[in-house]
Amino acid sequence: MKNIKLIEVPSEIGAGTRGASLGVDAIKIAALDFMSNFFIHFPSEKIPHENKLLYEPIESPYAKRIKGIMALYERVSKAVGDSIRNNFFPVVLSGDHSIAGATMAGIRMAKPKGKLGVIWIDAHADMHTPYTTPSGNVHGMPLAIALNEDNEECSVHEIDEDTKKQWNFLKSIGKITPKVLPEDVVFISLRDYEKEEKHLIDKYGMKVISTNEVRRKGPENVVRSVIRYLADCTDIYISFDVDSLDSSISKGTGTPVSNGLREREAEDLISKFMQNRKVCCFEITEVNPTLDKENLMSEIAFNILQRSVNVLMMN
Repeated sequence: MKNIKLIEVPSEIGAGTRGASLGVDAIKIAALDFMSNFFIHFPSEKIPHENKLLYEPIESPYAKRIKGIMALYERVSKAVGDSIRNNFFPVVLSGDHSIAGATMAGIRMAKPKGKLGVIWIDAHADMHTPYTTPSGNVHGMPLAIALNEDNEECSVHEIDEDTKKQWNFLKSIGKITPKVLPEDVVFISLRDYEKEEKHLIDKYGMKVISTNEVRRKGPENVVRSVIRYLADCTDIYISFDVDSLDSSISKGTGTPVSNGLREREAEDLISKFMQNRKVCCFEITEVNPTLDKENLMSEIAFNILQRSVNVLMMN
């Protein structure tokens, strides 16, 4: 029986489209609409955000609002690390995906001798760096942060000393670098990435499972093969970006992409992963109700969240 703790991070300073900071509350509203008392059941911690920076001039064009993200990384990594040390299973509900780097840092801070495996269920690789970013939005960078990766061989920008220091701060938070090795990352439903990210996937031979492969083999077989692939890892973190779902259903997110997972496929995958005792943290991210109709994306996210947590409770 796992003790669950909800860590709410209503931040969107890493995103390019406004509204993801409202995602956590939108998921709570979906729970109310389903007459669920899910959010009363578990202790929760709300992390103070830095969304005021959205109204201020951007200082670092290649890592926008990175000062605020540094503050969030300190808060979120501490909250996740403390939760694990106190024998809680942290379920992180984050606005934008930049927070994932802090979540992984928190896991490693709590388990410094462990070997972390990462299941990245996302349309995007999120392995850009300030040197390669096409947008400057840090929600496209959390996996590079965790991998301690600059990807300077694909550099397209000269970055200033301040940005360099701030970027290095994010990568080295918790004084553990890297947080995860490239061979311990599994992408699921990845289908929208730039050549700079492909360079890293090819360079390290990173494991990618396409939507078609999930459909062909079925969630159960995919889960079995991923767990086998990560057999050397002592701990597993699952990061679920709702844009991994097909754009026909994932309208309420900033970067929808076609040929994604169906709701049931994502639900089956995640709930089957949750049966594995190595899984120590789950994050759900990038719900943006301002882009949605009738809060549909939040309802789907809540269904996945609720079923996953129910599986955890039974294990």
